[in-house]
Amino acid sequence: MTAYAIGNLHPKPVLDEEVFVYMERIQGTLDPFGGRFLVHGAPAREVREGTWPGAVVVIGFPSLEDARAWYDSEAYRALIPLRTRHMDGDVLLIDGVPEGYEAAATAAALREAGR
Repeated sequence: MTAYAIGNLHPKPVLDEEVFVYMERIQGTLDPFGGRFLVHGAPAREVREGTWPGAVVVIGFPSLEDARAWYDSEAYRALIPLRTRHMDGDVLLIDGVPEGYEAAATAAALREAGR
């Protein structure tokens, strides 16, 4: 099942050179794990609910195992400080939903389980 690495990042107005190096090298760390950018650093065009002060990054992977292996890889771990020294943010790894997923079925299962 497809999985995603999602980042809500808060870059400074002027990016440090290390952030550019990070951006130049990250694709090489993704390739061995089938990772590809779906959204990269885009500010929200329309915030319909709440606030969103950051930039969004979404990277797709063939599986959660691939996403974990990428994040834990020596190559990516070496790059992380180039970003984190210069911008705050949150990064998470999450499973996608299977083909044919229906939210109503999930609601029914949760209701029956007493949640």
